[in-house]
Amino acid sequence: MALNLFNGWVEQARLCLSPHFNQRPDKEVSLLVIHNISLPAGCFGLPYIDQLFQGCLDVEADESFKDLQGLEVSAHFLIRRDGELVQYVSCNERAWHAGVSDFDGRIGCNDFAIGIELEGTDLVAYSELQYAKLIELTKSLMTSYPDITLDRITGHSDIAPGRKTDPGDSFDWQRFKKAL
Repeated sequence: MALNLFNGWVEQARLCLSPHFNQRPDKEVSLLVIHNISLPAGCFGLPYIDQLFQGCLDVEADESFKDLQGLEVSAHFLIRRDGELVQYVSCNERAWHAGVSDFDGRIGCNDFAIGIELEGTDLVAYSELQYAKLIELTKSLMTSYPDITLDRITGHSDIAPGRKTDPGDSFDWQRFKKAL
């Protein structure tokens, strides 16, 4: 998998540009955050994640979307259940994925993190295709950004405890990190 360090885009990803990003305060990229998302909750393969990250989600499409009105969020990447890789924001920019967060005593993780969303839930096992794509992408990111080490790969739940639970109990951390 090829990441262009000059522009921060992965050639093999489907681009789906999000307006929900801004410049990093430094050019530092030293943390990888794993998330999960499904819209509506527990439903997969629908267009709503792209729409949310692009700022054009029809909040009338599902009752559960009402709380998402006006929400400005994004991630750098999404890995769908079938292994499709989608990129919303250049790795050189600050995507708005972590919110109020703290890693190793440092607040504002969006400033220095790359966010990867897995299409899924805390309790539904992730697919083999997702693990394969996540491992491939993570290896590429670790090569391109050597400050991302095994101990600087974390879950959203770890940087926002009590507020977030993803990627959840269904994510096999041991399998993932062993493969790296």
